This record gives sequence, structure tokens and C-alpha cells, in this order.
Amino acid sequence: QVQLVESGGGLVQAGGSLRLTCAASVGTYSSYAMGWFRQAPGKEREFVAGINWSGGSTDVTDSVKGRFTISRDNAKNTVYLQMNSLKPEDTARYYCAAGGLYYNGNPKGWNYWGQGTQVTVSS
Repeated sequence: QVQLVESGGGLVQAGGSLRLTCAASVGTYSSYAMGWFRQAPGKEREFVAGINWSGGSTDVTDSVKGRFTISRDNAKNTVYLQMNSLKPEDTARYYCAAGGLYYNGNPKGWNYWGQGTQVTVSS
């Protein structure tokens, strides 16, 4: 069982930056691919970015490409999502996920989820 805890969300103006952090509570964390998803009110949960177990391979959805970067520190059991040039349409609750394929955009393909952290971007 993997427990995931997200942090780093908040309110930011358009053009600003935030870094989300996901801390995992299990020693086998380093064997899992990790991902970030987001869900806005009234919308389906969508894939944002994924990273394989070693950090050597990543995938980022087109709408955030060039603005968001996913990374991980296996020594700290932590995965990060650096978000730059934020836009109002990035407003959503952001969820950390583990146990899927790093490029799998389907939420059903991931086994473990955190509770999420809210990101609000004002115009």
C-alpha cells in the first residue's frame, strides 16, 4: 500500500509559478512510476505529467508542455511538478498518482492516489 500526500498548491496570479510536491510513505516508492493529474469542477480528471521509476523518462500533456516539468527524488520518496507561466485554465485540484505506466493518461490505470491540492490561477 502506498500513501501519497500532496502539498504546494495555492492561489497565484496568471504568469506565476508554483511547485507541487508529492511525498510517498513507502520504501518501494522508487519502483513505481508516478504521475500528476488534475480535475476542474464539472470536468473529468485529466493526465498532466508522468515519470518512470528512475526519472529517465517523462511524459507531459500538450496543454502544459514547455510550462510544467515533472521530476522525482527517490532518496526522498518525493515527486515534484514545477508549474511556470500559469494560466487561469490551469485552475484545478491536482492529484498525485502511483503504480501506473508513466505515459498512461487514463486515471483507471493508476493504483494509488493522494487527496489532492488545490491550484487556483487568477487572471
